[in-house]
Amino acid sequence: MNTISTEPGATALRRYEDLPSPPALPIVGHLLSLDRPRLHQQMEAWARQYGPLYRLRLGRFRLMVVGEHKLVAQVLRDRPDGFRRTERLGMIWTEMGLPVGVFGANGEAWARQRRMVMASFDPAHVRHYFPSMLKVAERLRRRWQGMAERGEAIQLQPELMRYTVDTIAGLAFGAEVNTLESDEDIIQQHLDKIFPALFRRILTPLPTWRWWPSQADRELKQSIPAVLAAVDGFIAAARARMAADPARREQPANLLEAMIKAADEPGSGIQDGDVAGNVLTMLLAGEDTTANSLAWLIELLWQHPECLARLEQELATELTGSEAPTLEQLGRLDYLEACIHESMRLKPVAPQIPLQALRDTQIGDVQVRAGQIVISLMRSDSVSEQHLKDASRFLPERWLSAGGDSGESAAPGLQASAAKRIAMPFGAGPRICPGRYLALLEMKLAMATLLRHFRIGSVDTPDGQAAAELLAFTMTPVGLSMRLKPR
Repeated sequence: MNTISTEPGATALRRYEDLPSPPALPIVGHLLSLDRPRLHQQMEAWARQYGPLYRLRLGRFRLMVVGEHKLVAQVLRDRPDGFRRTERLGMIWTEMGLPVGVFGANGEAWARQRRMVMASFDPAHVRHYFPSMLKVAERLRRRWQGMAERGEAIQLQPELMRYTVDTIAGLAFGAEVNTLESDEDIIQQHLDKIFPALFRRILTPLPTWRWWPSQADRELKQSIPAVLAAVDGFIAAARARMAADPARREQPANLLEAMIKAADEPGSGIQDGDVAGNVLTMLLAGEDTTANSLAWLIELLWQHPECLARLEQELATELTGSEAPTLEQLGRLDYLEACIHESMRLKPVAPQIPLQALRDTQIGDVQVRAGQIVISLMRSDSVSEQHLKDASRFLPERWLSAGGDSGESAAPGLQASAAKRIAMPFGAGPRICPGRYLALLEMKLAMATLLRHFRIGSVDTPDGQAAAELLAFTMTPVGLSMRLKPR
């Protein structure tokens, strides 16, 4: 990213103060006008009204909002040198007593942790862990089989969180956390309090939780020690296994063991606290983002029966036999992968990414000073007709390289190329999500399990409308339930 030009005759750049802005109040700015549960939708609407570059003020905090995908990509790719996670996020994360993982780390600490995490998420390692994923998928099938036979409605988001927690605990930590075959969901009950509290505190101008803690604050105070105790337990158990079986150090059996191996390499600079921070990151991100992405995908497929029928046909063709699907079979599910990407384009679980400038720089025609908070809107252009034909429609075919006959451009691959440029559900640049391969594999396995063994009878919400989007750090569907019929 270019720094601000000070050469004589250089084109004058706009300043932060020159940007358009929604109406604001003295002192508090836009604080009282924020619709926090739907803040992402509100910011997207402001981008349509005021343009892709505008400003907000939340008390003493000055925010620059970026909605143009090329500029968003520019900001994301200028990490870690030009932009970092915000100081406020780091302050609140630390105050909550949480160890810092690769998600929140910055600078050299991020570089060290990134090397460790990328080694553990290597596709070759993930393939080695695949049998443990199949065990969790079979538990999901058995659980939903019983619910289908009893005619019970499946509450999609909490059910899928059971699946993702069991998967990440078994695959990543080698721990048998079997919430799918029990009525206990203690880990979820604790984990589910962290992201909403983080989001709420970031947007609260005064730290009221210190002086007048709410019921949610008191519950969080009980949950964090429980989560940290579980994290310490995972690490201690992994080290004990590696000490008892030295072969595990050469061939780690799970992601945590691979991280410990990388951390123990001479000169790694990785401390036990760094490992703990990344165990927590995997639990939070692995539970929340993948479960929400799956829930949105199921709703969109139900709303588009022609897409659901085509996907069911692909699964029937590619997943032959009674055995569990293989990695090779899942790799051939091109239409399923297209459905996943199209769902994440329309319903990204991270619809906005706040960052902070580390140096004076330039975004578009606007000068940006060091310390400036920049909010990147990840969906604004993805659903704009200016950038993508039939942008508001769920059209998985647009992701297939040969195009299709459902409104895509006649030029082969044109729609796929445009969609890939504009939609960035895993971020972009050096800090792109390291777990994206695992997340896609986990989603493919869940959908194969669902549609191979069941027919979807209904997907509903309490009011009969499409699921509302609730922003609580990630974007969650509200009230989705599903009924299944055994095949």
